[in-house]
Amino acid sequence: MNASVTELAELATQWSAALERMLPAAIQLRHELHAAPQVSGSEHPTTARIARELDTVIRFEPVADAGGVGRIGPQDGPSIALRAELDALPMTETTGASFSAEGEAMHACGHDVHQAALVALLSAAAGLELPVGLVALLQPREESYPSGALDIVRGGVLPRHDIAHVIAAHVHPGVRVGAVAVGGGFINAAADEIEVRIEGRGGHGGYPHEGSDTVAAIAHIALAIPEVVRRTVAPLDPAIISVGTMSAGEGAANVLPASARLFATMRTTDPADREPLFDAVRVMAERTAEAFGTRAEVTRTEGEPVLVNDSGLALGADEWLAQLSVDGAEPMRSLGADDFSYFSEAVPSLMMFVGVETAGQESQPPLHHPRFLPGDEAVGAVARALLAGYLAAAERVLDIDHHRSQFARVTGERS
Repeated sequence: MNASVTELAELATQWSAALERMLPAAIQLRHELHAAPQVSGSEHPTTARIARELDTVIRFEPVADAGGVGRIGPQDGPSIALRAELDALPMTETTGASFSAEGEAMHACGHDVHQAALVALLSAAAGLELPVGLVALLQPREESYPSGALDIVRGGVLPRHDIAHVIAAHVHPGVRVGAVAVGGGFINAAADEIEVRIEGRGGHGGYPHEGSDTVAAIAHIALAIPEVVRRTVAPLDPAIISVGTMSAGEGAANVLPASARLFATMRTTDPADREPLFDAVRVMAERTAEAFGTRAEVTRTEGEPVLVNDSGLALGADEWLAQLSVDGAEPMRSLGADDFSYFSEAVPSLMMFVGVETAGQESQPPLHHPRFLPGDEAVGAVARALLAGYLAAAERVLDIDHHRSQFARVTGERS
């Protein structure tokens, strides 16, 4: 299909209308998926349930163990992937909803909404002539390591399906309800973990001169970390290192421990800052430990890279959202992390954030909270965001060159 911007606008109208018809069933599916959450690595039942719901639309093949990948539309040439995460979190739900989960797992990050939205959009596409192949990525293990997105990338899924762009939308209570936040450039931070182990000579608290004080060493290192960040990273490039765990000793008041440990998360927004910042922390820790007569071993566990949105896709998605009568919002950027960044590192991609709220709450619970429960209207909002992302990516794949005035004329005719 040699589509023009006019034909894409017509497709948007037809697809959007079909989507509205699919939403009631998708909302019921959302309730079912929410009530039966599966934690990272155990998502096989979720994948199977989604596959059954779409058995007349798409065929999935296994990917990254518990996930699935399938393609509709043209089977040859470049394609556009739409991603939905599968996993829930290991926590007990307290929403009180009629479809709440029982047990020690909960969809507290909205992945059930993402799954239902993707199902609705794929179901609505049945019978439509898509100009570019659409690949559905059912991704496991977004909430834990090893990353499901990284496994998909390393497994060669993108080149095997000729995926040119990956699109995702994530619910977020920090965005105005019903609006979609789109923006190019940095969106989420790279997330690495730093471990500092101090080894020294234990001793008696009454005779500290006969031992080496690992507690003092690890405490000074923890307090020095913010200064290392300030001196290493430019102030206009957000970065932070937060200490989450610090331990030493066995509980005795008069025993100087021979070892101590610090565990921290390092978040950077410029890929060029990752190595220099870690190196600066390592040098500081080693020399501080030496000053206390101890020895430091500093290691880094590399996590997700920086999530960078393609600016052209962001601009195109904003325009298609306007055509679909969806409000835009300021870009949502944070030092949080999402393994979608492995996709954006591999091919030009786009992550959007959809504004949601939990009904009946004076203060809105954040993501990963036991009371977090987006309203059912979020299913349609996420689906429309994914649709806008697909259309923007299709323009890129088809190399449609149109003037903004022409676009405005076409969309005006459709409104």
